[in-house]
Amino acid sequence: MEEPLILKNGHPAATAASVEEDGLQQKSRNESLWMVYLSTFVAVCGSYVFGCCVGFSSPTQDAIREDLSLSLAEYSMFGSILTFGAMIGAITSGSLADLMGRKGAMRLSSAFCAAGWIAIYFAQGVVALDIGRLATGYGMGVFSYVVPVFISEIAPKNLRGALATLNQVMICGGASASFIIGTFLTWRALALTGLVPCGILLIGLFLIPESPRWLAKRGRQKEFEVALQKLRGKDADIVEEAAEIKEYIETLDRLPKVKLLDLFNKRYLRSVIIGVGLMVAQQFGGINGVCFYVSNIFKSAGFSPSVGTITYAILQVVVTLLITQVIDRAGRKPLLLVSGSGLVLACLITGLSFYLKDNELALNYVPAMAVTGILLYIGSFSAGMGAVPWVIMSEIFPINIKGAAGGLATLVNWFGAWAVSYTYNFLMSWSSYGTFLVYAAINALAIVFVIKVVPETKGRTLEQIQAAING
Repeated sequence: MEEPLILKNGHPAATAASVEEDGLQQKSRNESLWMVYLSTFVAVCGSYVFGCCVGFSSPTQDAIREDLSLSLAEYSMFGSILTFGAMIGAITSGSLADLMGRKGAMRLSSAFCAAGWIAIYFAQGVVALDIGRLATGYGMGVFSYVVPVFISEIAPKNLRGALATLNQVMICGGASASFIIGTFLTWRALALTGLVPCGILLIGLFLIPESPRWLAKRGRQKEFEVALQKLRGKDADIVEEAAEIKEYIETLDRLPKVKLLDLFNKRYLRSVIIGVGLMVAQQFGGINGVCFYVSNIFKSAGFSPSVGTITYAILQVVVTLLITQVIDRAGRKPLLLVSGSGLVLACLITGLSFYLKDNELALNYVPAMAVTGILLYIGSFSAGMGAVPWVIMSEIFPINIKGAAGGLATLVNWFGAWAVSYTYNFLMSWSSYGTFLVYAAINALAIVFVIKVVPETKGRTLEQIQAAING
């Protein structure tokens, strides 16, 4: 016997009026999300700035060295000082976001990046160049924490994963745009293009609300309700969500103020292990070694560096963009596991290509294998390990430790970025195929970590995630 249609009010049949009412409610919900989308767009302009900073040094190396008469060591310092600035930004990002608010931290970060781009544009020597690069690095470090946290705190739970993934999409987009545009513009003109997203962000921050959860934490009750109502729509019923957030904040307020060492207490340890562990898995799997030296990898394999790198950049953006469509349906863990498996396979293929080349075996197949391995690597990384750790990091920390724990996780991420990019050439000198075997082993360990430790956060409110982790 066919089951009757059950409605919210418990009646066994749906009237035409009820169906029409449900349709109108769905339409109203869709229309009410425009402020969430606008707020996300404004925030990810910071992610685009992040990408522009990362991508700037690749197409400009020869021109900057020639114009300013820089040695290779001086240019290497210019390139690497970005990560030192980012580490400083990571250390301060959590405290800034807690003290100034998510919008205030993004505003300050954008100002640092704008000042850095201007210093680079006017630079006549290495000192001004490095100061500008350090400033943009600081802004990057703050953006890398604040943007995903802000998005996770304003988004409805059914959209949180997809919207947070846009952070990685825009980072990839900014880096790819800098590489491609940099082949046509002078390095000073390319620096000026970095001011555009900074300006959009600074103006856009005046049009969007602050994070309701941060306002609630600061005790600004009226502003909290106004911000939540703006984000959910003027006709939306926010009573239940507001009550849940306030109840959770009140529970946290009864807890003592958290210091860095407190993060390792039993109450918070699992969240910290998950957040930091995912950042270790993301960076030490080799991404910055591959990313920084991809042109050299293609060149050494006998493939066109320009064609290979542009293909690499486009693939990175396309795959990351596709992930935004499935992350809230497929879930976080499945994407991480698929991504990790692809990274292991990609490292093995690339390592095998170098082994064959070093031993002068099947040389006709080496270029195709190397290109296949590297493109599979970036496709796999973009399919999960690139974006998902940032999404989960923004979800798993209780709001009372979000500043300290998020700052720690972001610092670990940037330390990993520096360590891998610094050691890559040394490892390749030791053994080209051995380097990729090491990366394959680390990515295999990351798969085990995800299976054993990382929870699924899909479809849960931030408060429900905390209850599950602490339970």
